[in-house]
Amino acid sequence: MYLLIHRSMMMSRINYYRVSGSDQSIQAQKEALGSCDEAFSDEGISGAVPAAQRPGFSALLRYVRSGDTVCVFAVDRLGRDALDVQATVRGLLKRGVTVDVYGLGSIGTGVGELILAVLAQVADMERARIRERCEAGRSAARSALAVTGKTHRGKSSLGRPKAADPAEVASWRRHNRASIRETAKQFSISPATVKRCCAS
Repeated sequence: MYLLIHRSMMMSRINYYRVSGSDQSIQAQKEALGSCDEAFSDEGISGAVPAAQRPGFSALLRYVRSGDTVCVFAVDRLGRDALDVQATVRGLLKRGVTVDVYGLGSIGTGVGELILAVLAQVADMERARIRERCEAGRSAARSALAVTGKTHRGKSSLGRPKAADPAEVASWRRHNRASIRETAKQFSISPATVKRCCAS
C-alpha cells in the first residue's frame, strides 16, 4: 500500500521508444531522449498498429499517472496515423500527463494540440508517399522481370537476395572447423545468420 501511495505522489519522466523493424535499434532514440525514471518500448512493432494495442505502450498507459511526463522521439511514435496520434495525446493530456516531443517540446492544450495535429498529418502523408514509392518500385521490378528476366535494377529476382547459401556456409564451417565468428567473417554475414545456416 505504501508503495502505491508513494508512486501516485511522484512525478516521473517516462520515455517511450518504438522501431518498426526487428533489425532496427532503439539506441538512437534512447540517446536523444536522455535519462528517465521509467522507459517502455515496442521493438519490431509496425507503425500501422494503433498505440493502445502495442504491448509496450499499453504498459505505459497502465503505469502513467497525473503529473508525469511522457517523452517520445517523434510524433509518429505515438500512433498509427494522424487521428490516432491526436487521440493518444488528448487521452494523456486529459489524465494530467504532459507529452514532450523531441525537438518540439511540451504539448499542451490549444495551440500545442494544433501544432501536433499538423505534424501528425505531415508524418501521415509522408508514410503514404513512402508506400506509393515502394509499390511503384515493386511494380516496375515485376514488369521488367517479366519482359527481360531482370528487374529494373538488374537483379535476377524480387526481394532481398540471400546473404549466403546456407548449405555452403554450414559445409565451409564443418570443413574448416571454424567458429561462428570466423565463419561470419568469411562470408560477410552476421553470427546470427551463421547459426541459422548451421541449424538447418
